[in-house]
Amino acid sequence: MTPAGEAEPAAGRPEPSPRPRFTSRAAVLVVVICAIGLSLAYPIREYIAERRQIDQLEAENAQLAIGVQRLKSEQSEISSPSYIEQTARDQLHMCFPAQTCYVIVPPNSRAHGKAGRAQSAAAAPWYGALWASVRAADKESPR
Repeated sequence: MTPAGEAEPAAGRPEPSPRPRFTSRAAVLVVVICAIGLSLAYPIREYIAERRQIDQLEAENAQLAIGVQRLKSEQSEISSPSYIEQTARDQLHMCFPAQTCYVIVPPNSRAHGKAGRAQSAAAAPWYGALWASVRAADKESPR
């Protein structure tokens, strides 16, 4: 006996097999979806890489624009007559014809006496001192 609600199979017919869960249509559909996914993976990856590169270039462009602005302001400052005049006075020791210019000389530059010679001797290379001692020894030896 069969439970209620189910029909008994016909006596002469074999029992129908259950439907397979994975049909050939489903397999083709899975293959097509995988192919579409794989074909879209590379272009999406390239798009993301290019967007990243564009963002980096835009940041670099912004930095360069800031540098250009800084150089333009420096150029306008350097080309001003007051800056040129001040630079000529400070670095080239120039002055206008009606002015009297003074140059302050540091006190160490006048010391050329014994102390100056001692400093120059100390600054001489080691082989100079060696050669001087050989000459002094040669003068002292009797021939």
